[in-house]
Amino acid sequence: MSRFASFREFYPFYLGEHANRMSRRLHFIGSCGVLVLVAVALWQRSGWWLLAALLCGYGFAWVGHFFFEKNRPATFRHPVYSFIGDWVMFKDILTGRIPF
Repeated sequence: MSRFASFREFYPFYLGEHANRMSRRLHFIGSCGVLVLVAVALWQRSGWWLLAALLCGYGFAWVGHFFFEKNRPATFRHPVYSFIGDWVMFKDILTGRIPF
């Protein structure tokens, strides 16, 4: 059972797990890669590119956690909220709300 009743409660925790700037940058780069690879998957009509997108997104994010944040990714405990948090943080970086 989650200790968060909503994503609104979870997001401050999520941001705390991404306090390291390099970790946020790696998440952002991984998310950009995901968008490109999903577009390629649609263009090529091949599911293999979706696997590459998954590996790209989580690969960059987990390097950020293991080597820079020194913590376990929130995905392990809160997979849905963490997935949503990745994209909200991506938007917040794009809009300048969170420093890149």
